[in-house]
Amino acid sequence: MNNGKHRRALLDELFTTIDAMDTPAFVARLTPGAEFRFGGAPPVHGSVQIGEAVGAFFATIAGLRHELSKVIADGETLACEGNVTYTRHDGSQVEIPFADIFDFDGELIDSYRIYIDIGPLYATTQ
Repeated sequence: MNNGKHRRALLDELFTTIDAMDTPAFVARLTPGAEFRFGGAPPVHGSVQIGEAVGAFFATIAGLRHELSKVIADGETLACEGNVTYTRHDGSQVEIPFADIFDFDGELIDSYRIYIDIGPLYATTQ
């Protein structure tokens, strides 16, 4: 398997764990010193702290589902774009476009940057 296809398989596995809201499986895909940035929030450093931040975010939603439309691999870096559908605790859903950039260290993610406007998720519906 070439490196680009292998990275794509790792990405598919990652989004499966995220969509399952499986924080331990998500954290297992990170280096111990990884950096994580979600939208405009400050970066979080270290897999333990990232797990805490991601777990806290998962508690604010009932579910989520990612659909990728494009993936680009360049050496140890992978970028993707798509849409994520969040399910709120009231059962309503909102779809938001996103782009992610990952830097790998071997099989693990060392840097994960999510570019998204998360505001619509928490906007009140009337």
